[in-house]
Amino acid sequence: MSDPGAVTALKPHVAHEPHHEALGFWRKYVFSTDHKVIGIQYAVTGLLFLLFGFSLMMLMRWQLAYPGAALPLLGKLLGDSRMPGGTMLPEFYNELGAMHGTIMVFLGVVPLAVGGFGNFVVPLQIGAPDMAFPRLNMASYWSFFLGGVTMLASFLVPGGAAQSGWTSYAPLSVIAGTGQTMWLIGMIFLITSSLLGAINFITTIIQLRAKGLTFMRFPFFVWTQFVTAFLLLLAFPPLEAAAAMQLMDRVAGTSFFLPSGLVVSGQVLNHAGGGNPLLWQHLFWFMAHPEVYVLILPAMGIVAEIIANNTRKPLWGYRSMVYSLIFLGFMSFIVWAHHMFMTGMGTAMAAFFQTTTMIISIPSVVILTALIISLWGGSIRFNTPMLFATAFLPMFGIGGLTGLPLGLNVADIPLHDTYYVIAHFHYVVAPGTIFGLFAGIYYWYPKATGRKMNETLGKIHFVGSLVCMNVIFMPMFVMGLAGVSRRLFDGGAAYDFAQPVLHWNVVSSWGAWVMALFQIPFIFNFFWSIWKGEKTGDNPWQATTIEWAAPSPPPHGNFVVTPEAYRGPYEYSVPGAAKDFVPQYEA
Repeated sequence: MSDPGAVTALKPHVAHEPHHEALGFWRKYVFSTDHKVIGIQYAVTGLLFLLFGFSLMMLMRWQLAYPGAALPLLGKLLGDSRMPGGTMLPEFYNELGAMHGTIMVFLGVVPLAVGGFGNFVVPLQIGAPDMAFPRLNMASYWSFFLGGVTMLASFLVPGGAAQSGWTSYAPLSVIAGTGQTMWLIGMIFLITSSLLGAINFITTIIQLRAKGLTFMRFPFFVWTQFVTAFLLLLAFPPLEAAAAMQLMDRVAGTSFFLPSGLVVSGQVLNHAGGGNPLLWQHLFWFMAHPEVYVLILPAMGIVAEIIANNTRKPLWGYRSMVYSLIFLGFMSFIVWAHHMFMTGMGTAMAAFFQTTTMIISIPSVVILTALIISLWGGSIRFNTPMLFATAFLPMFGIGGLTGLPLGLNVADIPLHDTYYVIAHFHYVVAPGTIFGLFAGIYYWYPKATGRKMNETLGKIHFVGSLVCMNVIFMPMFVMGLAGVSRRLFDGGAAYDFAQPVLHWNVVSSWGAWVMALFQIPFIFNFFWSIWKGEKTGDNPWQATTIEWAAPSPPPHGNFVVTPEAYRGPYEYSVPGAAKDFVPQYEA
C-alpha cells in the first residue's frame, strides 16, 4: 500500500496562481498549447476523418454488391468523370480503395488513439501539468491537419486522388496521376506529426511523472503509449525517407524505385531507370508492421483500464503484461517481410520471418489472456465502456488467430491479396481497435466534459456495431478462402470460380450500410451530452488512477494540488479497506 515515510503534504501547483495569462479565443481553442485542447482537437478531427473514410467504403460496397448498377441519387452527383450515369468507373473504385485505407489508418485511428487519447489522458495519468513541449505539441497537430487536408484535396485535382492502394507500391505509384504526388506530400506531413508527438510523449512520461510514480506504478495505458511512441519514433522515418524518394522519382527524374526498361502502354518509359521496386516494399513494411501495433496497443491500454475499473479488481499479471508489451514492441521491427513472401525471397529468409512472426504472437496472447483472466471472479459492471472493452477481446482474438496462417509462406501465397487478408486485418482494427477507442470515448468523456454520455444510446450503438461488424467481415473469410482477390472492382463477378461466393458481397455491403445507421446514436450522444448529459463528479467511475484526482473538466495545469503516487494503479477491493477502491493519489 503506502510507501514508508511518504510525504503527504500536497502543494498548490504554480499553474493556478492568479498571475496566469488570460488567453483569447484563437490561442485558447484553435492554436492552443494545452494538451487537453490539442487532445480534443486530435480526437474530433480523427473522428471526422473516420466518418469520411467510412463513407468512401460504403460507396465501394455498392459497387461490390451490385457491380455495374447505377448508384441511386448520389451517383450522378459525383460527376461523369467518376460515375458516368451513376455507374462507378474502375479508376474511381481504385481511388476509393487507396484513400479509404490511408484515411482510416493514418488520418483516423492513429490520430485518435495516440494524438487524441494520448494527449488528453497521459499527462493526467502521470500527474503532469502539461506535455513537456507544448509548442511542439501544437505543431504536431497542425502538421497532421495539413497532411489530412492535402490528401483530401487530391480528390479535386485532374485525374483524382491516389489510385495505387494504401501501400502505394512502385512502380505503379511512380507513374500515377497528380493525386499520388499530393498523397506523398500529405504522408510527409503526417509522419512529421507523428515524430514530433513521439518525442513529446517519451520526454513527458520520463521527466514529468508525479512524485512516487515509478515505472511499475504506471497505469497500463501509459505503458502502451510509451511503447507506441518508440515505435513511431523508430519505424516512421524510413517511410518518410521513402515518400521523399518516391516524390523525387515523380517530379525530379530520379529512379530510386523505377526499374530500367519499364514498358507503359506499349512504350518503353523514357527514364534513367536502375531503381528497385522492392526497395519501396521493404521501406513501407518496415514502417507498416510496427504501425499495426501503433493501432492496437493504445486500444489494449484503454481496455485494460476499463476492465480493471469495472471488475473492481487488479489486472491479473500486470508485470507480465508490461514485459510482453516491451517485447512486442521490439519484435515488431523484425517481422516486416512476412508481407513480402510473394516477392520470391529465399527459403532461409522466409524461414526467419516465419519464425519471428510466430514468436511475436506470444506476447499478444499473454496480454489478451491476462485481460480475459482479469474478468474471472470480478463483480462486473456492464456499462457502455465495459461492453465495448469486453467485445474487444474476442474480436481481437479472431483477428490475431486468423493472422497466423498469413505468417507462414505456404499458406500466405494462396491467400495473399484475397479477401481473407481484408477480413483478418479488419478484425484487428475495426471491431478490435475501434471498439477499444469507442470504449475510451465513453470512459473518459466525463473527465473531458464533466458529463456522462447517455447509457441507453451507448448500448444501442454497441449492440448494432457488434452485430454489423461481424456481418461485414466474417463473409470475407469465406470469399478469401475461395480465392477471390481483394482488388477486383467488380468483386469477382468476371471470374467463374468466384460465382458460388459472390452473394456474400451483398451481405457484407448491407452490414456496412446498416452499421452506418447505428453510428447515428453515437454522433447524437457525443454532441448532445456536452450540454444535456448527466453531470458527474470528479471520479464518476470510482477509479484509482491519478487523472481522476483532477477536476472535471481539468483546468489549466490540470490539478488543484500537485498529486503524488503512493501505490500501484489498480488497488481495487483491497482487504480491510474502507471502500472498494484505494486511489493512487490518496496517502
